Amino acid sequence: MKIAVTADLMDGLVLALLLQEDHYGYSLTQDIQQVITISESTIYPILRRLKKHGYLTTYDVPYAGRNRRYYQITDAGRIHLQRIVKMWNDYKNSLDTVFTQVNIEPTEEGEEG
Repeated sequence: MKIAVTADLMDGLVLALLLQEDHYGYSLTQDIQQVITISESTIYPILRRLKKHGYLTTYDVPYAGRNRRYYQITDAGRIHLQRIVKMWNDYKNSLDTVFTQVNIEPTEEGEEG
């Protein structure tokens, strides 16, 4: 079973990783794939949108005869990330109040109850 990841959560994941260190697109995709399944082509529209809103800047670094574009979080991106983290914590806490009350009896292995 997979739970859908919203655009806000994807933004938060990207910004949180960029807060740790600058990334180029492929390296960012690799780090995100440690958490969720995502294709490399999915990340670029997110990066473009975040840059358009001023949450990221870019710079190029020569690599193997061409330039590799790196993404870096801005101060506005840090503020936006704080908002997303607060939203996530509020959402998670709301779900926790419901899910902690659930008592599901075990079923036979492989069956969903």
